[in-house]
Amino acid sequence: MENKDFEIRPETKADEREVENLIRESFWNVYRPGCSEHYVMHVLRDDPAFVKELDFVMVKDGRIIGQNMFMKTVIRTDGGGDLPVLTMGPICIANELKRKGYGKKLLDYSLEKAAALGFGAVLFEGNIGFYGHCGFSYSRNFGIRYHDLPEGADDSFFLCRELAEGYLEGVTGVYLTPEGYYVDDKDVEEFDKGFPPKTKLKLPGQLFG
Repeated sequence: MENKDFEIRPETKADEREVENLIRESFWNVYRPGCSEHYVMHVLRDDPAFVKELDFVMVKDGRIIGQNMFMKTVIRTDGGGDLPVLTMGPICIANELKRKGYGKKLLDYSLEKAAALGFGAVLFEGNIGFYGHCGFSYSRNFGIRYHDLPEGADDSFFLCRELAEGYLEGVTGVYLTPEGYYVDDKDVEEFDKGFPPKTKLKLPGQLFG
């Protein structure tokens, strides 16, 4: 895929509603009936941990077809203290353009920019089947644990990539999800009223009911 097929640029204020609708369409009925990711994005833009310099949209033929963003967080180390890291998402590509290479292009670009800003590592929840192609591996391989996850529980969703080689060397500890990702279902419902009606479905494989 040639880069001339698309443009990746910072999100602007004028993009916000289009981005939220893109996220809503991408995540609807995937992890739960309906979705909350579009509201999460709406809220996180005003969060102190939001990294405005790493808030990107992908544009093709004058339309936003993808987006990605990052938040600052920490690993609470077993030795005491907090190690700054990034988490990522929501990240998405328009439904009709998924599995065509756009997602990897957007992610590779985003990670390159994050590394250039001096961030040392990215940890987040994702599918190793896709993100493994972009340099991610299981966080357990770095000695990092997911907060509130019981010992021995499946942690294959919890992924990590160093942006600076050796940044996590000798580090063990617990990753903390930024508080801004936790939103109230009632607030999600109210926010969603501003978008075109969609049918919520309970489907096999959803993580939340």
